[in-house]
Amino acid sequence: MIAVVLLYVGAVLFVNGIWLLGHIQDREVAIINIFTGVVGLTVAILALVEGGAASIQLSGLVLLFAFTYLWVAYNRFVDVDGRGLGWYCLFVAVTAVPVAILTLTDADTPFLTWLGLSWIAWAVLWFLYFLLLALGRPITRIAGWVTIVVGIATAWVPGFLGLTGLLEV
Repeated sequence: MIAVVLLYVGAVLFVNGIWLLGHIQDREVAIINIFTGVVGLTVAILALVEGGAASIQLSGLVLLFAFTYLWVAYNRFVDVDGRGLGWYCLFVAVTAVPVAILTLTDADTPFLTWLGLSWIAWAVLWFLYFLLLALGRPITRIAGWVTIVVGIATAWVPGFLGLTGLLEV
């Protein structure tokens, strides 16, 4: 299931990066955010139903992503400035740091090492969104390019490789 989530996280980050660079209209970007948010929500619910500590942990972490994308989509249809989402992104960035540390500490496979490093990249990305949205820093272009690179490197490539059987996820 994680490969499917990663594939669509890669897609949504790529498209959101293009949007931040000004090449896609606000409402048009909503559909990929809704779809990816629903995919993540579905995987999280299935993991909760499966039960067990690892499944519950997976559920909680995937929901960090799913809720972000659903909130981005929501903001495309309402008249808000995004500060609430920005503060949520700070919460997620702070949460992602210990997840990265714990993942790297326990990493005994190349995938887990990649996952720990990805959590660091995701923490940086969510922190950029905090700076952009909550604090209004003028970093839209930087955030757009970082979003594209992080989306490709941490999600699309491993998601695609996992779905094709070239990477064990």
